[in-house]
Amino acid sequence: MRFTLHEFIFSAKTFLATILALAIAFSLNLERPFWAMLSVYITSQPLSGAVRSKAAYRVMGTLGGLLATLVLVPYFINSPELLIGVLACWIGLCLYLSLLDRTPRSYGYMLAGYTVGIIGFPGVNQPTNLFATAVARVEEISLGVLCASLVHSLILPQPVMPAVQKKITHILQEVKNRVKDSLSGIAPSISEHTRHRVAMDLTDLHILATHLPYDTANTRHITQEIQALQDRMVVLLPVVDMVEDRLAILHTGTCALPTPLTSLIRDVRQWMIDDGLSQPACTVESLLLRCQELEPPIRTNMSWNDTLQLSLCARLAELVEIIRDVRELEQCILFPEQGASPRLEELASAARARALHSDQGMALLSSLAAMITVMVCGFLWIYTAWPEGYVAAMMAGMFASLFAHMDDPTPALRGMFRYILLAMPNVAIYLFAIFPMIDGFPMLLLVLTPMMLLIGLLMARTSTYLLGIALSIGVISGIAITPDFNEDFAGFANTNLAMLVGILVTIMVIRVFRVLGAESGVRRLVRFGWQDMVSLATERIPLSRSVWASRMLDRVGLLLPRLLIAKNFPASTTDEPLRDLRLGLCVIDLRTLRKNMDDVAGATVDRVLESIAAYFRALLKGKAGVPLQSIIQHIDTAMTTVMTLDLPADRRGGLLALIGLRRMLFPSAAGYSGVGEIP
Repeated sequence: MRFTLHEFIFSAKTFLATILALAIAFSLNLERPFWAMLSVYITSQPLSGAVRSKAAYRVMGTLGGLLATLVLVPYFINSPELLIGVLACWIGLCLYLSLLDRTPRSYGYMLAGYTVGIIGFPGVNQPTNLFATAVARVEEISLGVLCASLVHSLILPQPVMPAVQKKITHILQEVKNRVKDSLSGIAPSISEHTRHRVAMDLTDLHILATHLPYDTANTRHITQEIQALQDRMVVLLPVVDMVEDRLAILHTGTCALPTPLTSLIRDVRQWMIDDGLSQPACTVESLLLRCQELEPPIRTNMSWNDTLQLSLCARLAELVEIIRDVRELEQCILFPEQGASPRLEELASAARARALHSDQGMALLSSLAAMITVMVCGFLWIYTAWPEGYVAAMMAGMFASLFAHMDDPTPALRGMFRYILLAMPNVAIYLFAIFPMIDGFPMLLLVLTPMMLLIGLLMARTSTYLLGIALSIGVISGIAITPDFNEDFAGFANTNLAMLVGILVTIMVIRVFRVLGAESGVRRLVRFGWQDMVSLATERIPLSRSVWASRMLDRVGLLLPRLLIAKNFPASTTDEPLRDLRLGLCVIDLRTLRKNMDDVAGATVDRVLESIAAYFRALLKGKAGVPLQSIIQHIDTAMTTVMTLDLPADRRGGLLALIGLRRMLFPSAAGYSGVGEIP
C-alpha cells in the first residue's frame, strides 16, 4: 500500500497535535491525558475547515454532556438502575436529534449524548468526585480538540474551498455532457448514469460546503453564492429531463420539427459546447428571444403537437436561463476576487440552505436501539459487580451513536471489533514490554511515533479510515497514558474485555431492533417520495420549486449506493424519484395557478390534483400499476379550461404544468385532442 505525500503530511500533523496535547496535559497534571490524545485523532480530518467545524461542535457537545451529567447523575446516583435508564434516554434523545440534522451541527448533538456516558458512568463508582472528574474529562477532551484544530489550521492547512471548487467544476462538466446528449437525441438510457451521478455529487457538494464557514481560506464569504448555485442546479436536472422527453415525443410524431426549431436546438447545443463564447446568434438574449418567438400561440383548438412545441420552447428557455446563472455563479465561486453582478447578488440573497431528506422513523428506531444497548450493558455491569463494566456501557453508547447513520451498522461494528482485537497484542507489548524500559516524555514520544504515524496514514485514506479510527481507539484507550504508569495486567484485560463486550452487545441489539437492509432502504426512500406527493397535491406541505427539487434529488443520491448492493431492484429504480421530482414541480405550478382562478375553472384543476393524490395513496397501499385512468380525463378537461383563461401568463403556466403531468403519468397515451369539456 503506497501513501501519498498529502497523507504523510496529515499523519505527521495529527501526531504533532497529539504531542502538543500530551505535553500540555502533563504540564497541567491532568488525570488522564490519553483522552486528549484520543480526541486529537477523532477530531482530525484531511481538510482544515472540516477539522475546525468538527472541533467547534465537539467542544459544544462535550460541554452539553458535562451539564447533562451534572444535572442527571446527582439526582439518580442512589438508584443505579434508574440512573442507567436516564442516561440511556439522554443518549437516545441526542442521537435522534443528530440523525435529523445532516449538517456539522449533528456532531454536537451526538457528542452531547455519548459524552454523558464517558463522564457519567465512571462517576458512578466515585460519586463524591463527580464534579472534579467531569471537569477533568472536559478539560482533556477540549484540549485535544483545540490542539488538533490549531495544528491543522496553522501548519500546511488544507482548506475546504479548493475541494468545493473542484467538485463544482466536475458537476458542471457532467451537466454539460448531459445537456449535450439530450439535445443530440441520445437515448436516456445511455446518459442516465450521468444524471444519477450528478444527484450524488450535489449531495457531496452540500456536505463539503457546510464546512466553509469554518474554513481557513479567505473565501468563506461566498457560501451564499454556493447555496445559490445548488438551488439552480437542483432545478436544472428536471428541466433537462423535460426537454429530453419533449424532443423524443416530437421526433416520433407524424410531423417533423419546424426548421427554425431544429436550428434553435442546434444553436443551444452549440452554445453549451462553446461555453457561451460562440457567434452572436447564440447569445443568451438571442436564444431566449427565439424561444419566445417559436412558442405557438395558445388557443382553444391547439393540437397536441403544438402544445408539445410550446412546452419544448418554454423548457429550452428555462434551460438557457439556468445554465446562464450557473455559469456566472461558477465564475464567481472560482474567481471570487472578480465580484458579483446585480443578478448574482439577487440569486445569492434569495438562496437558502438545501432541503434534505430526513427519516424520523429510522432516527427514532436508531435512538431506541442505542438506549437498549446502553441499558443492557449497564445492567450487566451492575448485576455482575464488574469493576470495569462501566467501560462496556460507555463504549456501547459511543459505537451505537457513531454508526447510527448506516442502514446496517453491523458490518462496520464487526470491523471495529476485529480491529480493536487486533490492537490488543500491540497494546500489551507497549504496556508490559516497552513502557517499563523507558523513562521521560521524549522516550514516550519516540516509542509511540511508529504506531501513531501508521494510524494517521490509515485515517487519511477513505478506504482505510475505519481501520485507522478503530486502531486509534483500541491503542490509545488500551495504553491509557497517565502521569503515573501502573503495570496492571488484570486492569488491562478487564478494560479491553469490557470494550469488546460493549461492541458485541451493540451488534446483537442492533441486529434485533435496528438493521435495515439495502432493499428496505430503497423502499423507504421511494415511499417517502410518494407520501410527499400526496401531501403536495393536497397542499399539506406548501413548498417552493427549489426546496422540492433539492429534497428529491437528495433522495436520488441516497438511493444510488443502496441500489449497488440491493439484489431485488434494478438500477432504473432511481427513475421513480426523478419522475416524482418532475411531477412535484408541475403540481407546485398548478397549486400556484389555482390561487388566481375562479371556483368554476379552479374545480377542474382541483380534480386533477385530487386524482394525483389518490394515485399515490394507492401506491402507498401496494396497489402498483398504471395511473388511474380518470386522471387523463381530468387533465384534458383542465387543459381545455386553462386555454380560456384571461391572463396569458396563467394560460401558459397552467398548460405547461398539465402537459408535464400528462407526459410523465401517461407517456404512451394518445395525444390531447381537445375533447375535454369546460364545465
